[in-house]
Amino acid sequence: MLAQASIRQQIADLGPWFHNLHLPDGTQTSPDHPFGDFPSFKWRHVADAVPDDLSGWTALDIGCNAGFYSFELARRGAQVVGVDVEPMYVRQARWAARKLGLQDSVDFIEGDVYSLINARQHYDLVWFTGVFYHLRYPTLALDLVRRVTDRLMAFQSMTMPGEPRDVVPPDVPLHRRDLLLDEAWPKMAFVEHRVADDGSNWWVPNASCVEALLRSAGFEVLSRPEHEFYICKPVEVPGESRHDLARVRAAIASSTGRGYSGP
Repeated sequence: MLAQASIRQQIADLGPWFHNLHLPDGTQTSPDHPFGDFPSFKWRHVADAVPDDLSGWTALDIGCNAGFYSFELARRGAQVVGVDVEPMYVRQARWAARKLGLQDSVDFIEGDVYSLINARQHYDLVWFTGVFYHLRYPTLALDLVRRVTDRLMAFQSMTMPGEPRDVVPPDVPLHRRDLLLDEAWPKMAFVEHRVADDGSNWWVPNASCVEALLRSAGFEVLSRPEHEFYICKPVEVPGESRHDLARVRAAIASSTGRGYSGP
């Protein structure tokens, strides 16, 4: 009981927690989570879409938070790097890795998706969920993710209500811009202020837009195991040169003011 009380105190000291992790002694990091047992219930809906055996795979978890998905991928045999911009979450994930005995399979670092501009390593699997709609430069981020993805990418974004519909012609004449007003046209709503009292929510795409964005970045959707969730593979696309590294670097430098060093 004393050991469990100590762990509960450590959890409190590291909090607040957004991931409810189940520790080996039965303790949970956020048992009263407003979403329920999150993200365990989400994982149960999508787990079958991820290979059971990831032995020999490398994985990147972008926006890893306290590491739930990183740990699940590591349990399947992957060597995982988790990245998050929030130092508190990185501390939580490193602590949890030790408690779960997965510290040799996961590495957690501070950073963001734009840091991939300097990435030398590619990954067999990139986990890119719960991040896209928080980004000021979302299509740039997708281009960077495409560059480092070798086999699979798991993608999730908050979306507008509705299912995707294919209404896009190969070309839109200037005098037919009314086509862009079609309800199903791929579009993203820009959030100037807040969604769910969160000022970091910038974009809410519709489902048609999500699929169009993935295609334009060079991903093919393999499955949709859950609402708002996509399993994709990288593919060649016409105009691949527009994702050229030099162009992406120039875009980052001009739009964010971020400098960069060698590749």
